[in-house]
Amino acid sequence: MYTIKIALELLLRIINSLILIRVILTFFPTLRSSQIAYFIYQMTEPILAPCRAILDKLGLGMGMIDFSPLLAMILLNLLQTMVFAL
Repeated sequence: MYTIKIALELLLRIINSLILIRVILTFFPTLRSSQIAYFIYQMTEPILAPCRAILDKLGLGMGMIDFSPLLAMILLNLLQTMVFAL
């Protein structure tokens, strides 16, 4: 049980880091077309797309500013805290 908890916590940290890297990549348009950026987008989009949909349903889709990474990171940190509390 302990190894599963550690593995899940590590996975959540990696996903959180990838989301942060994706946010940073938006400031560098030339890097967005690289293979690494493509990999990061492929890994984070399954998490960010539902967050984007939630924000749109709540009427918080703010046009040019995408708050889905912020929501995803908050939810991931909440999940990580819950896993750590077990």
